Amino acid sequence: MVFTAAEITAWIGSLLWPFFRIGAMVMSAPITGAQTVPMRVKLFITLVLTMVITPQLPPVPQLDPFSPVTLLLIIQQVLIGVAMGTALQLVFAAVVTGGQIVAYQMGLGFASMVDPQTGVTVPVVSQLYLLATSLLYLAFNGHLVLIEVVAESFNSMPIAADGLTRDGIWQLVSWGSELFAGAVLIAIPTVASILVVNIAFGVMARAAPQLNIFAVGFPVTLTLGFLVMMFTFPSLLPQTEHLVQNVFTLIRTITSGE
Repeated sequence: MVFTAAEITAWIGSLLWPFFRIGAMVMSAPITGAQTVPMRVKLFITLVLTMVITPQLPPVPQLDPFSPVTLLLIIQQVLIGVAMGTALQLVFAAVVTGGQIVAYQMGLGFASMVDPQTGVTVPVVSQLYLLATSLLYLAFNGHLVLIEVVAESFNSMPIAADGLTRDGIWQLVSWGSELFAGAVLIAIPTVASILVVNIAFGVMARAAPQLNIFAVGFPVTLTLGFLVMMFTFPSLLPQTEHLVQNVFTLIRTITSGE
């Protein structure tokens, strides 16, 4: 059995070009892209997904591995994968930002720990919201939908030297506003409740200056914050579902070249 150089190049390219897009997505997506996940695990997930998705793809271009066009193609595939993973990361960043707002309003901004997703120190309240969002994301089968979206992207945006358009990149950047909108929606019940309490403390301090409001206000604010979190925590489910659905719609839009 004899294989020509063209056949070997075509076979390697059919696996290698999708590998770059899928690998960039795995490295930048939530959960799989966390710093606590070993690099070997990420590489194994990328290889498995590549072997599963590749047989369903349209024919890939046969290019010289050492040509400038090939380098441009690799860069485009990496950018597409990073864009898909980054878009999904914005959902989790919105939850972390909302948790930070809640923590600072409660007075728990000093209680912080390292986020295993990004390696950045964030309040413990943000970690609670992030953990709940990660579980909800898996319960929604968001990881399976992401794999489906990646497989569909090879049909809507085939492997070629041209990839993301300027409009697609601008849509991704503009969607960053959803990060702050989602964070406000998560934090607004706690912020509004604690604001009312702070106004009441201000009135008390004005009416009775001899009272030590600082000694009384912190435990009351902290207790009220936990109570509001307890009653509003179920609302995290529809908000997370809404953000995840919107971000998958965004990913399909930017990978369709529209």
